[in-house]
Amino acid sequence: MTTQAEHLNEERRRCWCCDEEFPPALLVSLGAHPEVALCFDCARWIGRRARQQADLVRPGLRARVRRSVAGLRAAVISRGWHDLPVVGRILRRIDRRLP
Repeated sequence: MTTQAEHLNEERRRCWCCDEEFPPALLVSLGAHPEVALCFDCARWIGRRARQQADLVRPGLRARVRRSVAGLRAAVISRGWHDLPVVGRILRRIDRRLP
């Protein structure tokens, strides 16, 4: 006989990127491969990577703006500003809404 905790643990799945456990509702599965699932944060990161690579072959104003934002993001991370108590929280909130 299984307990409630064992039953809940069986329903959790791992993100293929960060290897953390999540309930299935908090994971995004790939269409042709439903066994591959990513958490929302990793899916957002993969989306940014895909846009960056697409921007390399697609010139234009939007691509330049996204490259500038990516450069600013890299500068903030290299300086560790995202880890600061107050400023870091604000920067992380802004980052969730940037392309």
